[in-house]
Amino acid sequence: MMSQVRVFLLAIAAVMGGTDVARADDVVRFATFNVSMFRSEEGELIRGLQGGKDEGARRVAEIVQTVRPDVLLLNEFDYDAEEKGAHLLCSEYLQVSQNGRSPILYPFVFTAPVNTGVPSGQDLDGNGKVSGSGDAFGFGKYPGQYGMVVLSRFPIDAASVRTFQKFLWKDMPGAKLPLNPGTGRPFYSEEALAVLRLSSKSHWDIPLQMDGGLVHVLVAHPTPPVFDGPEDRNGCRNHDEIRLWSDYIDPSRGNGYLYDDQGRRGGLAAGAKFVILGDYNADPKDGESVGGAIDQFVKHPLVHHDAVPSSVGGEEATQMAGGIHRSHLGPPGQDTANFESSGNLRVDYVLPSRTLGAYRAGVYWPAKSEGLEELVSVSDHRLVWVDVEIGR
Repeated sequence: MMSQVRVFLLAIAAVMGGTDVARADDVVRFATFNVSMFRSEEGELIRGLQGGKDEGARRVAEIVQTVRPDVLLLNEFDYDAEEKGAHLLCSEYLQVSQNGRSPILYPFVFTAPVNTGVPSGQDLDGNGKVSGSGDAFGFGKYPGQYGMVVLSRFPIDAASVRTFQKFLWKDMPGAKLPLNPGTGRPFYSEEALAVLRLSSKSHWDIPLQMDGGLVHVLVAHPTPPVFDGPEDRNGCRNHDEIRLWSDYIDPSRGNGYLYDDQGRRGGLAAGAKFVILGDYNADPKDGESVGGAIDQFVKHPLVHHDAVPSSVGGEEATQMAGGIHRSHLGPPGQDTANFESSGNLRVDYVLPSRTLGAYRAGVYWPAKSEGLEELVSVSDHRLVWVDVEIGR
């Protein structure tokens, strides 16, 4: 393992009421939640979380305590090298009752460095200058902004964790590298391509030890396919960030080109159990992602996509909003995020492998009649969950 990647076990002083251990049967609830817990300055999140008084974190914790996933990915949670933020969220929010909800305990937590805010030394945004967040390996004001955290009730096989933070985009065969539409020439210079990493944050394979054997939790947060120009560099990158996992899970696709941050090559073995988690910033039918980007998951033959998360609240929100939603083709009840410019979209996913079972799923987007609009307004995304049959 890289020295900067650490898996830690939270210190527990006593068994807390309401925080049950991993479920006794073979059903495990996996969830992903873009919590929008990023801040404008490095260290600001840690300072705000101290003392258990952060209102946004309280709402996030209440939602998690309501849905009670066994394995949870948090997107847009600022990374810090000492993992203080993750410790604080667990100990001062999730393990403390929020609005009468039962506390929830995650003994195992994984986090690692991401590419956001890490200077590339190259002009990546094409503005003729080498400076600022647009020239970082992933858009961010400082290293670790918009990071990721995985919380688990199950032990992590630390020796088998793989991260792909530094995999170069150019090293993907047939990569969808952007072109200048006027000239047809590459948008990025050769110098930029020599260092440009594919992951805007990172890609992590985190194996969890369960009664049915190892289950690989595959997490990422590809860049939004917007905020660029006619070359569509972010749309192209979003497509290939999704493709990385699509190739990784399928030995038949010749994934030997992939190398992780420790130099190990290849992807998962045939028949491996996995669950893909994350905000992938791509909708199957709507939005501005490259055509077919998310189909690489939702139509993949090794991915279980029969249990599609949905909600009453998402459908209601679309019906009430009108506007751009009238042109949307996707089922509104399956939307997972509420964006001002592009409308409600399905961008957050929990996708088990066909080697696992999935029989129940949902999006935590309560109906308006439940009076929880203020609670879910903590983020423009909603928590998405799937109950997965692991097997023994």
